[in-house]
Amino acid sequence: MNTSVSILFYIKRAKVNNLGVCPIYTRVTVNTKRFEFSTTKYINPDKWSSEGSKAKGTNEEARTINSHLDYLKNQVLEAEKKLYKKDKEVNSENLKIELFGASETRRMLVPIFQDHNNQLQELVKIKDKAPGTLERYKTSLKHTIDFMKWKYKIKDIDITKINHEFIKDYEFYLRTVRACNNNTTVKYIKNFKKIIKICLDNKWLSDDPFVRIKHKLNEVYRDIIYEDELIIIYNKKFATPRLNLVKDIYVFSCFTGMAYIDVKQLTPDNIQIGIDGNKWLIKNRQKTENPSRIPLLDIPLEILERYKNHPKCLNENTLLPILSNQKMNAYLKEIADICGINRELTFHTARHTFATTVTLSNDVPIETISKMLGHTSIKTTQIYAKILDNKVSNDMNKLREKLALKSITVQKDFLQVKSS
Repeated sequence: MNTSVSILFYIKRAKVNNLGVCPIYTRVTVNTKRFEFSTTKYINPDKWSSEGSKAKGTNEEARTINSHLDYLKNQVLEAEKKLYKKDKEVNSENLKIELFGASETRRMLVPIFQDHNNQLQELVKIKDKAPGTLERYKTSLKHTIDFMKWKYKIKDIDITKINHEFIKDYEFYLRTVRACNNNTTVKYIKNFKKIIKICLDNKWLSDDPFVRIKHKLNEVYRDIIYEDELIIIYNKKFATPRLNLVKDIYVFSCFTGMAYIDVKQLTPDNIQIGIDGNKWLIKNRQKTENPSRIPLLDIPLEILERYKNHPKCLNENTLLPILSNQKMNAYLKEIADICGINRELTFHTARHTFATTVTLSNDVPIETISKMLGHTSIKTTQIYAKILDNKVSNDMNKLREKLALKSITVQKDFLQVKSS
């Protein structure tokens, strides 16, 4: 038993009554947390032993009081044993409930969810969590509240009432009423599951309502720019400076694999000399805090040189004068139309393009790509690094040539054996 339970009896001298006697109280402490209750007994302060935590002497009054205190002490210890037998955590709250036979404190879902979000907000302030993560949990809480109003006409629910049916109905609500696709639904359910895990970890719930509930994300096709399209965009000279600026920063991301927020945060300190003596971009990703180390190719170096004296870069100590993500995406649609690219062009397609068109298609190993993208798992990289048809074709042509050479060698060996 690792739990430390201590029991102390003391008098409240400040509450002495007209008869000159004080109430005797019980203080129960469990691992530094405590609760108190009255013993219903009174005593003259002069007849109380603070050191012994009991009445002085052996007269009838002292024996009666001390006998009652022993009884209360045994009651506390017996309540502790019952908690162990029930396999419940021995803490001050549970011990108090067991001791007095009170109904367990009701814990409601929304305050627990909100408390989680409040803590997350503090972590965002110290940059330990990304702002996007907080926004997703805020939206998840809103959907949860809206679901309870829709299904049960309530604004909150006792967490002990959350069961398998509740979760399946919530999933149905997300897919139908909210019209969320499969992956969005799964993400909201996973957010909700984290709140349930908090309840389980604190032993506020004894049963996991997510048992036998499994969800799977569908594979998402991620748009990329192919080599010929990238060349067209890179070589295109636009009539307006804003489109040329957006093009340059987009191309920069295509050749570095950096996400929008990471490009926005780049400062001259992020350029360092790498192990090969060349310039590298070295930065922890905003989304995951994982380190990203990228050797700079000629094209991104050329773009950085072009904007090194831009007023916005000089004033804000940044490497590139990037616009808001919303404006970048709006202008990229315009660029796609001018360049004859009949697909949606967003800033994030640059990261996918780096993983496929720029690196994977040019025989850069996926382990190297994963390192540059700042991933901790190859599986994550495989989502971005889609094998292109021309890559498959080139690899199979190489295999065809190798097999043809082997065939010629076998035929020659066969002929030599036959002639001998």
